[in-house]
Order: sequence, then structure tokens, then C-alpha cells
Amino acid sequence: MATKEKTDMENDDVVTDDKIHYRGVKAMPFIIGNETFEKLGAIGTLSNLQVYLTTVFNMKRISATTLLSVFNGTTNFATLFGAYFCDTYFGRYKTLGFGSFASFLGLLVITLTAAFKNLHPPHCPPGTTTCIGATPPQTAFLYAGFGLLIIGAGAIRPCNLAFGADQFNPNTVSGKRGIDSFFNWYFFTLTFAQMVSVTLVVYVQSDLSWPIGLAIPAGFMLISLFLFFAGTKIYVMVKPEGSPLTSVAQVVAVAVRKRRLKHPPQPWLSLFSYAPPKSINSRLPYTEQFRFLDKAAIVTPEDAVKSDGSSANPWRLCSLQQVEEVKCLLRVLPIWAAAVLYHVGEKQQYVVFQAMQSDRHLTAASTFQIPPATYAVFSMLTLTMWVPLYDRAAVPFLRKLTGKPGGITVLQRIGIGIALTVVESLISAAVEQERRRRAPGGGGAAVSAMSAMWLVPQLSLAGLAEAFCAIGQVEFFYKEFPENMRSVAGSFFFCGMAAANYLNGFLISVVHRATEGSPAGNWLPEDLNKGRLDYFYYLVAGLCALNFVYFLVCAKWYSYKGSGGNDDVISSFEMEEREVVKI
Repeated sequence: MATKEKTDMENDDVVTDDKIHYRGVKAMPFIIGNETFEKLGAIGTLSNLQVYLTTVFNMKRISATTLLSVFNGTTNFATLFGAYFCDTYFGRYKTLGFGSFASFLGLLVITLTAAFKNLHPPHCPPGTTTCIGATPPQTAFLYAGFGLLIIGAGAIRPCNLAFGADQFNPNTVSGKRGIDSFFNWYFFTLTFAQMVSVTLVVYVQSDLSWPIGLAIPAGFMLISLFLFFAGTKIYVMVKPEGSPLTSVAQVVAVAVRKRRLKHPPQPWLSLFSYAPPKSINSRLPYTEQFRFLDKAAIVTPEDAVKSDGSSANPWRLCSLQQVEEVKCLLRVLPIWAAAVLYHVGEKQQYVVFQAMQSDRHLTAASTFQIPPATYAVFSMLTLTMWVPLYDRAAVPFLRKLTGKPGGITVLQRIGIGIALTVVESLISAAVEQERRRRAPGGGGAAVSAMSAMWLVPQLSLAGLAEAFCAIGQVEFFYKEFPENMRSVAGSFFFCGMAAANYLNGFLISVVHRATEGSPAGNWLPEDLNKGRLDYFYYLVAGLCALNFVYFLVCAKWYSYKGSGGNDDVISSFEMEEREVVKI
């Protein structure tokens, strides 16, 4: 079965019409190769930044954690701007090329901060009470590297998944299955790159040399650039159709202008219905949700229609198709909001610091210590093992039971991941209690006798949650957004991560300040042995539990794109011919 599906996907390179040559999996080595090395570069640097900022730039832990939360949040929110410029002006190919080059420059700048002594503060030996911080020029140079990484990630992240999916024919069964498998294998290769980064690269950075350890990711990014441009001749490149947000603004403006009009009794028959003949968007049936927007498509005596059937002034009369596309966006927002707290529960900011204050020796007699940031590999290892098992075994089995193409619905997949964050947070709290109990007294951030391997269960649950919820979100946004907004759809996943980063940073700051002078002591001090990080995890578990209940309500209410109702089914994708550029 797997061989037959692969053959069908490879057959997508057949000329299906006069313009489009779908190469299917033949384009994947270049696209996934580019993405793999890009992540090897970016994650190889970002995964160990907490340690780098606290040991090389002499920042306090709370300052470094807050800075990285803001940096990660800004990086992910930048994807909205990248998606806008991609869908409106440049297309995915040019945007990806520009972003890859900007990321390379950013990694190079951060490498220079480690390589030259005048670009970072003097080394602060362990046990020193007062350390010299970075000067304003040193900080500015570091932030310049961060800025270039933000620009690069803002261009790459919203486009890479959509660009890969563009290589498959969406009008064939094999093409649709190819897109579904692409999402799974994309995360598989992404996680493999993360594993290499948090093991080999982090080891070089922490135990051998920061300049060499940071130069390796920059080299990976350079390889990523070569791989991306090497596949130029076989890529399918979808032309940008102009700003899709203009249509959204038109619907909202016209609906407000016509808000006093009476809603028609049979809107699916009486509303103005027109779809551009060469639009890449699939035709959408009428839905009952958000009926107030229907008034944007009510035809009045003052509204003029052109000879081709289109509205003479789209700022005074919108089509039913435009209205339904805006409804798609509004329906997605409550699901997106649930994803924000999922990321707060799944991405635990203090795991690295927990590992630093735990026994990281492989055996009692061993002198080698596992680098703190490397423990994240257990989360990635779980995802890497589960994705191929899910794609090749679980999905075909569930498909036979349920009759659904993906085995279970996308929302069910997301819901499982959200539920796992509750369990993950509870286990994290229990492990932290044990770590504190076995920690010696005294100051100096003493190392607990508990093995850091006890962090593995919570990290494995985080990887399993990501395999369900993160991949499910990407697939959900890709399928539920209008086709001309798929770069925006890609940015939505990262905007959820951005909101989670800001929320997490805000939550940490509030808890830190609120408990700083309390009788029970600060929950999140510099020395975790004197804090109550377990209480913080219990707080996160409670928030995740409330989030799960909220998600169940939203999932019950949600209507999939093209279903025209509330049935829990995903409509088939019947798309119009796509106007593409073939180089």
C-alpha cells in the first residue's frame, strides 16, 4: 500500500494541464533539505541561547528567559508581515530565498559575538557574586543578529509548508494524500534536525567552543541556501493574486454599511453570487454562522454589476464567496486561541534550568555530563518515533474504522494534544518536587542528587503532544483558510506560538513579582532549590485543563470549510485551475 501511494505521488509530475507540472515527491529533497539545514542552523543557535546569554553575556536567568520569550514572540509575529508580502507581492519562492539569506546573516552576526572578545563582556567565573554585563554597543550588535533572525524567520516560516504543498496536485487523490503525508514528514525531518542541534551542536557549544559551536549552524544555513536554489527549475510557483486582506476589509466595511438591511429569508438563493473564473479559491457553500456578514452580499438598487457578472464597486457590494471566505477566518480564530495555551503548557521554559540543577552524569562513576539544553532531544525523539508510526500504521488502521481520510478529524487530533499538556504539567510538578526534596541545603544553586533523566517523562509527553496538536494545527490552518491566504495560514501557527511566548513571559514575570515577598517565598528565584517551581507547573496544569474544556466547546461548534453545516467532516478539495509561474 505504501509503495503504491508513493508511486501515485511521484506521478504528480505528469503534465495535468497546459501550465502546471506537479513534481510531487521529486521536489521534496530540495524543499525538505532546505528546511532541514535551515532548522539545523536556526535551532542549533536558538536552542542553547539561554545558556549563552547567562554564561557569555552574564545575564540573570529571569532576564534571559524574558528576553528570549519576547524574541521568540516577535519572531513568530513577524510571520504575519512575511505572509502578507508573500501573498500580495513576491510569492513564496522569492520570499523564502530572501528569508534564508537574512537568517544566514543573523547567525553569522551572533557567531561573531562569540568569536571576538570585544563583542561580549568578560568571562564571569562560577561563584562570582558580581559579573560585568554587556556594554551598549555589545548589546546592540547582539540585537542586530536577533533582528536579522526575526526578518529571516518572518519570511521563511509562513511560506515553507505552503510552498511544499504547492508541489502536489490538489485535484487528485494521490495529491491530497501527498499533502497530508508531507505535513507529517516535514515535522519528522524538522525534529531530526532539532535532535542533531540539541545534541551534537549544543555539546560543541557548551563543552568545546562557543565560536565553533555557533559557526556550525551558520554553515548549515549556507548549505540550506544552496539546496533551495538548486531545485529552482522544477518548482511549481503560485503567482500572488494581490492582498487577500483587501477582500476581508471590503466584506467588513460593506456589512457595516448595510447593517440596517433586513436579512433575506433564503440567503443562499438571493445573495449576490459571483466567483472570478481564474481564482485559485475553492467554491464555498452558504453557512449559517456569522449571519451579520451576509448583508455585505445583499443587492440594493444602488449597486451596479458589470457585464461579466462581477461587482462594479466591491466596496459597496461583495459576493457570497467573499463573505464565506471571511467566515472561514472567523471560525478559525477560537481554535487558534486554544492553541495559545497549548504552547504555554507544551513549551516549558524552565526545563534547561532544572537540568542545570540536577545530576547530569550518565552513570555514578562517569565524569561526562549531558549539556542541559540537550535534554530537549527526548521530546524530539518521541515525536520522531511517533510520526512515521502514526502516518504508516495508525492512520490506515483508523481510516478503516472511521472512513475518514486522516483516520480521525483534524480537531480530534488537536484535542488529544491539548489534553496531553495537562498530564505533562502535572508530571512536571511532581518531578520538580522530588528534585527539590533531594537537593542539598546551602546556597550557590546546588545540584540535586536526582538524576536529570527524571525529566524525560515530561519531555516525552511534550513531544507526543506536539505530534498531535502542532502537526494538527498546521494541517488545520492550511485546509481551512482560503487557498489564496495559505501563507497567512502558515503564519497563524507561529502567531499562536508568539502569543504563547508573550503570555508565558508575562506569566513568569507576574508570578515572580507576586511571590517575591510572600511568606512562602519566591516561586521562581535564581536558585530553583529555594523556589517553588512545582507550584508554577500546577498553575499551568490548571490553565491547560480550562483550555481543554474551552477547546471542546469550540470544536463542537466548528463547521469545516465547504461542509455547509456542523457535521464533523472535512470537505473534499475541488479547486479551480491555479495560475502558476513555471521556471
